[in-house]
Amino acid sequence: MRPRVEEVRIQGLGVIDEAVLELSPGFTVVTGETGAGKTMVVTGLGLLFGGRADPARVRPGADKATVEGTLVIEPGGRVAQQVADVGGEAEDGELIISRTVSSEGRSRAWLGGRTVPVGTLTYIADDLVAVHGQMDQQRLLQPGRQRAALDRYAGDDLIKPLRAYEQAYKRHKQVGDLLHELTVKARERAQEADVLRFGLEEIEKAEPKAGEDAELKEEAERLSHADALRTAATTAHTALLGDPMSSVEAVHDAVSLVGQAKSAVEAVREFDPALAGLAERLAEAGYLISDVATELAAYAESVEADPARLAAVQERRSLLTGLARKYGEDVSGVLAWAQRAAERLTELEGDDERIEELTREHAELTERLKELATELTAIRTAAAERFGHAVTGELTALAMPHARVSVALTQSGDFGPHGLDEVELRMSSHPGAPALPLTKGASGGELSRVMLAIEVVFAGADPVPTFVFDEVDAGVGGKAAVEIGRRLAKLARTAQVIVVTHLPQVAAFADQHLVVEKASDGSVVRSGVVALDQEGRARELSRMLAGLEDSELGRAHAAELLSIAAADKAAE
Repeated sequence: MRPRVEEVRIQGLGVIDEAVLELSPGFTVVTGETGAGKTMVVTGLGLLFGGRADPARVRPGADKATVEGTLVIEPGGRVAQQVADVGGEAEDGELIISRTVSSEGRSRAWLGGRTVPVGTLTYIADDLVAVHGQMDQQRLLQPGRQRAALDRYAGDDLIKPLRAYEQAYKRHKQVGDLLHELTVKARERAQEADVLRFGLEEIEKAEPKAGEDAELKEEAERLSHADALRTAATTAHTALLGDPMSSVEAVHDAVSLVGQAKSAVEAVREFDPALAGLAERLAEAGYLISDVATELAAYAESVEADPARLAAVQERRSLLTGLARKYGEDVSGVLAWAQRAAERLTELEGDDERIEELTREHAELTERLKELATELTAIRTAAAERFGHAVTGELTALAMPHARVSVALTQSGDFGPHGLDEVELRMSSHPGAPALPLTKGASGGELSRVMLAIEVVFAGADPVPTFVFDEVDAGVGGKAAVEIGRRLAKLARTAQVIVVTHLPQVAAFADQHLVVEKASDGSVVRSGVVALDQEGRARELSRMLAGLEDSELGRAHAAELLSIAAADKAAE
């Protein structure tokens, strides 16, 4: 589905108080008497798509000018994705864009219900609309657009070599950046290698092992409190089993007391099974206490104060703490740093060999780019020749028989993303005149016709779905005006076309005819923009032809124009 502008609402802009424009997906023409506000329609569309806000355009007495557009777009398409990226929403393929300009000069924009910078509208508009008016910055006057349009015009012949060039260019740039880093930053890389090497040597000398710091901490605690640990174990052993070195019979140690309890219960256990169970548990408790007492005795014998070992442990811990302070939170972190550092050092120490490999690849890619760029230039040159002839032929039919449009291809000094070619559209206004850039070679009125000719030739190659033309028919009439109408209708077969015109020959070719009516006080009221039916179109064309909408001669001429236009479109 091709995106298009479905409806535009304008309030408080110039002489327009309020107007609604319902636009055809094909060719819509806007007409009206001088001063009725036709040009404000183009101004409103320009504002809608990010054009410059001029507070002088705000209607006198109004606080602000507002333009709101309803667009039909493809759900999930490129434009819908762009809207979603800024937080806007297009419901069921319908996108609302709004722009206000206050009388003080403040401007605000909304996209899909979300407030956005005005620049966002310009970005979105790049894929939606091309406005051609004497005061507008022409999209195709931008060098990058001219190159891209010529490439699309060149067609399938350019696709494969251009894709190969773009891939080679991307790799060429990557290799070039790596070489730059390896050579220009050699000193920094050498310094980095020295730091890594020093750190690795320090860690290798210490030979830390995973978990060693935790083990040493435990050992240091044990050695530092050896006397207290031995005393505690001995005291606990005595409490459980008594002191075997004492000459006094122990009667209050835990084992003896549990033994006494067990004997008391054993004496009467046969009288109650419940008590028998408790006797068994007391026996188990006695065995357990004896085992614990034995282990405590062994532990007390094993604990010895060893000042030399404690000093060694503390020295080792200090060494590991110093490493952790430099390279990681603990020994595990130090070992992880050492692994990463070794990998990085291997990479840095292989620079010489890598530079040699990259230099060779860079040279091969440079030669490949030269070959592909030469091929691209040849294809573009042939396409530029065809394009220049086609546009020049269109201009002859548009009352510019002496004008000639050409495409100048110049070579840039460095490879670019799309080749070596810089593309510029030029025009010479008459034989012998130098070919100048379009902005210098054509007047305002001529430029609109030139852009129409270019768009007609580019039709199908240029993906922009909506074109707006203002004063495309300036300074022409008669047969040339018919040819302008015919070409606008041709363009409308592949795109939406909106044209402000004062020529009936152009208006006759439209699919939708809107007239801006001028109220008695010079303003356009709510009902000021009217969509005309067939009879209404005949009356409006008669007014445009003869100045008298009810003139029989004018009505007859208007009917003839409509008939010729309808037959012409039907034939195509």
